[in-house]
Amino acid sequence: MTKGTTPVGAANEAEASRWVREMFGRIAPRYDLLNHLLSFNIDRLWRRRLIRRVRPILDNPSARVLDLCCGTGDVMAAMKQARARIYGSDFAHPMLTAANRKSQGMWRLFEADGLAMPLADGSFDLVTIAFGFRNFANYRGGLMELRRVIRPGGRLAILEFCPPPKTLFGRLHGFYSRTVLPKVGGLISGSREAYQYLPSSVENFPVPSGLADLMRDSGFGDVRYELMTGGTVALHVGS
Repeated sequence: MTKGTTPVGAANEAEASRWVREMFGRIAPRYDLLNHLLSFNIDRLWRRRLIRRVRPILDNPSARVLDLCCGTGDVMAAMKQARARIYGSDFAHPMLTAANRKSQGMWRLFEADGLAMPLADGSFDLVTIAFGFRNFANYRGGLMELRRVIRPGGRLAILEFCPPPKTLFGRLHGFYSRTVLPKVGGLISGSREAYQYLPSSVENFPVPSGLADLMRDSGFGDVRYELMTGGTVALHVGS
């Protein structure tokens, strides 16, 4: 299992974090368009599944919820009926700027690195991360930091891509990710390098059972996961 994301040319965790931050800053203007286009709009269904899974906490008016690696705010937008207090955080400033345009005062935003958040212990009842955890420079370190800021009895929900399963669909998905995605993503975003990194980061990410084990090793209990879209996406939940 890799320690964390390893972009080409990054010699250590600090360089990996800086590379990822700068890359997401570059693609922020076209990020929403490409997410929907390259996933054939299925990304909306994945987020809805996440929201349904954590709905009891979202319906609690005394709960505090953090969407980490919030990007342009699509997960928070899907939480629009929530009664809980919603916060969003990302370490790429252009992403937060885009999220702020969608907010209309519905959520509070702050800029922070998920490996070292400026938060007190037990700050949140729920932390969600959609398609951002695999970009951490240190997976175990990230989970330990998340364990710290989630109150006892609180929940963590990670929605993330999986390494392509060894099935026909998995092979087709892998081919699409390695060939079509970089060309289309690079053409529209202006950063082919970013859309070459993204499928590579998925292939090097732990398989779902491996991520579940890592969550348990990092102090999370009752860890469960469900697979979607032919095993190419997983939703992990732990407390």
